[in-house]
Amino acid sequence: MKMAERTAIVNRRTNETDIKVEASLDGTGTADIATGVGFFDHMLTHIARHGNIDLTVHCKGDLHIDDHHTVEDVGIALGFVILSALGDKVGIVRAGQCIMPMDEALVLCALDISGRGFLVDDFRLPTPKLGDYTTELTTEFFRAVAVNAGITLHFQQIRGANTHHIVEAAFKAFGRAIAAAVARSERVKGIPSTKGVL
Repeated sequence: MKMAERTAIVNRRTNETDIKVEASLDGTGTADIATGVGFFDHMLTHIARHGNIDLTVHCKGDLHIDDHHTVEDVGIALGFVILSALGDKVGIVRAGQCIMPMDEALVLCALDISGRGFLVDDFRLPTPKLGDYTTELTTEFFRAVAVNAGITLHFQQIRGANTHHIVEAAFKAFGRAIAAAVARSERVKGIPSTKGVL
């Protein structure tokens, strides 16, 4: 029996951002990304590609101020989309992890679709900006995703000296980890929790 495709669309408008995010968790990794922040677009494309998620993100934000609202609000919308696309969560693996190298950088990502949004990270990013992207917003983005998707999310920066490499390794690792966690397994019967709910 063919399983239903898990897709969702979120439109989110505030005085600071106007965002549309669409995702298919059972995709092939295609991406249509336009946030106005070039490096951030590049990172979101990595989530799609490494997560096998077909992902559309269009955002018009108040970039005349800075990139904070754009990056954080896209994280909020992406979290909502992941949660919505997961549906009842029946049959999912639930947890995923990846240790991703990029040259001298090595970043671990471990996550649990637990229903409890929480982020822990220890990013140490030497460079404050990558193009128009403020690197400290990496934490804000992943916190927004975790809280709004109900994911317990941990990152450990094992090593790394180049900020681009560290951040890219983190986004790639998240993509791989989320792909593993949302995967459906015939061995998983019902909701993968002793509580019976997630």
